[in-house]
Amino acid sequence: MKGSRSFLLFVVLALTLSCHAQSVSTVQVQTISFKSNLVGATLPYIVVLPAGYQERSAGTQASYPVLYLLHGLGGRYDNWTSKTKLKEYAAQYQMIIVTPEGNDGWYTDSATVATDKYETYIMEELIPDVERRFRAAKGREGRAIAGLSMGGYGALKFAVKYPDRFVFAASISGALDPAERSDANQGFAWGFLRSSVLKTFGPDNSATRASNNLHKIFRELASERIRALPYIYLDCGTEDGFFATNHDLASILLERKIPHEYRQLPGKHDWVYWDQQLREVLKLAAQEMAKH
Repeated sequence: MKGSRSFLLFVVLALTLSCHAQSVSTVQVQTISFKSNLVGATLPYIVVLPAGYQERSAGTQASYPVLYLLHGLGGRYDNWTSKTKLKEYAAQYQMIIVTPEGNDGWYTDSATVATDKYETYIMEELIPDVERRFRAAKGREGRAIAGLSMGGYGALKFAVKYPDRFVFAASISGALDPAERSDANQGFAWGFLRSSVLKTFGPDNSATRASNNLHKIFRELASERIRALPYIYLDCGTEDGFFATNHDLASILLERKIPHEYRQLPGKHDWVYWDQQLREVLKLAAQEMAKH
């Protein structure tokens, strides 16, 4: 009897693992080599297609919600698929996930390099290209954006500057204060950030800094614009050097009564923490897009 129970347990475990492996294998990953006219360079992006996507008829009208996942400073478009279990986690959801290349441009149109238009690229080239190539939902209700570190800054900035384009925005360990950083106001990891920050945001009094200062934008946001914002999520590890700027922004959101969720959790500025929180962001993005 004991042997029979052991054999049954083995069969159930084997079937569970087999089903799990099959679900992961049905998630398809494509790399798109996209030539940006704005940036004047090839900016590849990865697309993770949900299980069953290819099985549906090419002529179907069914579309999928899309989550755009932005990488951090010093990172690449393929970080999310190579350094986290994104493909495994994505198998649970019926949504398209896009991981674009942003180089070290802070998802911002540069104050010093005319062709470094990484904000306009995302809005005017990347999203339309995804929606042409794939059965992607084209309305605000079917779009979400998230990112880590520099990408967290980018995601929240897109949320507040383009609230009509996204229903959900999330930041993991966001480097949220680059427009406030300079040689006179250095802060955490300035040596690592300095070159990209000065190249992107220019001198201390530049218009680019003023128009991309996330804390200032949220603090001064008009009441009617608050009502139009997507739902905002942000988290940060308590041992992360960017903890203070995340806590400060969360305080502004609370003071302005902007709907959001903020979590501070044990963790550092590393892939262990980002992989852990990626699961939460996928779940929250799917929930928000399913409401509409």
